[in-house]
Amino acid sequence: MLQPPHQPLQVAAVPAQRTPVREDEAGPWHSEAVCRRDEAGLFFAPSKEPTAARLAREEAAKRVCARCPVMVACREHALMQPEPYGVWGGLTAAERRVALARRRRRDIELTAAAPAERIAAAG
Repeated sequence: MLQPPHQPLQVAAVPAQRTPVREDEAGPWHSEAVCRRDEAGLFFAPSKEPTAARLAREEAAKRVCARCPVMVACREHALMQPEPYGVWGGLTAAERRVALARRRRRDIELTAAAPAERIAAAG
């Protein structure tokens, strides 16, 4: 059931800190994250969330990410973990999967190109 546009979007409550992070592993970036303050419920889907509500919630979360001073560090954390759920660093889980696949393809292409470049430089 779609929510009328005049009603506030209902989201699931989640803890302020989205995952346990050790300071020595992740660095202090997470303490500066805008999502830790008061909008954490935007970043994770409630169970059985309708598609229209999910898309609206994800767009709202991305707007929060866009103004976050640690968005790039958050995104890199989510890509390196990899985080399977939620919006992290302005990307949904599906967008992160695409980004990771692109990185893997790029890394394979660079690895394959490196020996050819060495041969060309030696010749």
